[in-house]
Amino acid sequence: MTDNTPSTDNTPGGLLTGKVVLITGASRGIGAAAARLFASEGAAVVLAARNTTALDIIVTEIRAGGGVADAVALDLADRASIRAAVDRVEQLHGRLDGAFNNGGVVQRQVGPLDTTSDEDIEEQFAVNFLAHWTAMNAEAALMRRTGGGAIVNTSSIGSRRANPALPAYGAMKRALNSITETAAVTWASDGIRVNGLTPGGTLTEMMQEWEATSPGVIEASSAATPLGRMAEPREVAEAAAWLLSDRASMVTGAIVPVDGGAGA
Repeated sequence: MTDNTPSTDNTPGGLLTGKVVLITGASRGIGAAAARLFASEGAAVVLAARNTTALDIIVTEIRAGGGVADAVALDLADRASIRAAVDRVEQLHGRLDGAFNNGGVVQRQVGPLDTTSDEDIEEQFAVNFLAHWTAMNAEAALMRRTGGGAIVNTSSIGSRRANPALPAYGAMKRALNSITETAAVTWASDGIRVNGLTPGGTLTEMMQEWEATSPGVIEASSAATPLGRMAEPREVAEAAAWLLSDRASMVTGAIVPVDGGAGA
């Protein structure tokens, strides 16, 4: 059970020892990195994504290293599927201490606002906004019954400024920031902390796919980052791990940049 007050317990262990954590979008990229990291920090992880074959590989790897991991199928475009995934966490562990809502999709058509298709807008709304709304409510309901917890949502640096190349994506990620802040205030009295991350360019499979269709994206992102490179997925996961841990017990309603200074 999560305790959101500062702890003086000095028992050796990982950052997330004793916690049950759900990770969406866990089959690759930041989500897969988070699965491995959170398990190494002592969490019992439940990994959720559409690609259950990839999830099973990660689960096997974590268990082989002595960790606790399970997989559940999840389609972020299906609200019933999201609720079922949270129900599965309760069946497995009886509680939920942390949730890393990381799954999402990039806008299919790169281009200006006036050429963005209705299909792109609808998909962005369903997966990058409504899915998080649904997940947070289901997660909070379980956390409320079991003593509180922490939720972290993956947003994007594209939510913090004009985004001519990906207008629908940027709009839904900015809306996600808003509901993250609202949830933090709404559920604070229930002992539930809610924060967001805004990664900059990160070397995920999604970025590699974007590079394939728009050559030069990775080079441009690195050049626009004061630290001179893109993030590794684990570096974003490290920030999420801290926000989910009791060491961040006084942090809620924050939208934390993990962008190498690109948004400064």
